[in-house]
Amino acid sequence: MKLTKTKIKDLYICEPRIFEDNRGYFFESYSQRVFKESGINIDFVQDNESKSSYGVVRGLHYQLAPYAQSKLVRVLSGKVLDVAVDLRKGSPTFGQWESIELTNDNKRSFLVPQGFAHGFSVLSNEAVFSYKCDNFYSPENERGIHPLDSTLNIDWKLPADKVLLSEKDRNQPLFKDAEHNFIFD
Repeated sequence: MKLTKTKIKDLYICEPRIFEDNRGYFFESYSQRVFKESGINIDFVQDNESKSSYGVVRGLHYQLAPYAQSKLVRVLSGKVLDVAVDLRKGSPTFGQWESIELTNDNKRSFLVPQGFAHGFSVLSNEAVFSYKCDNFYSPENERGIHPLDSTLNIDWKLPADKVLLSEKDRNQPLFKDAEHNFIFD
């Protein structure tokens, strides 16, 4: 597995070594050893999965510290644009975002550590999305940012008339009004 740093500190793209033959393929989707050798010490405690149709935008979600979650996300089927927004006060990239296309073909994953808001848009007819978390879900500490906030100006790679948001995401605050308590170190 190859870990590639992005322009935002602590965000990584993970690319597995895929072994293919006439029977199919095999790859490691996660290796604690590889992460630790790269200085990433995360202990995942929960796996989640969602299925969504074309045009769905989920996010931008996060949990306040000390209940924040690191997420290792990937697509089992379909194609999504995955997005992470830096919410760490004092970070040189505070308020900036990074995106990556995750597909069942490229088998990449994206490491989104604590201190980031996370979301994705579905670019295929449907997508099955999987993520590992290092902290349990805490509804009372869950927060969000409206995914279509013009100050973030995220290009979700969807026509505006095709975007499908949940009621909860439609009612999220703008970035400037969102509550977050992360400090860059």
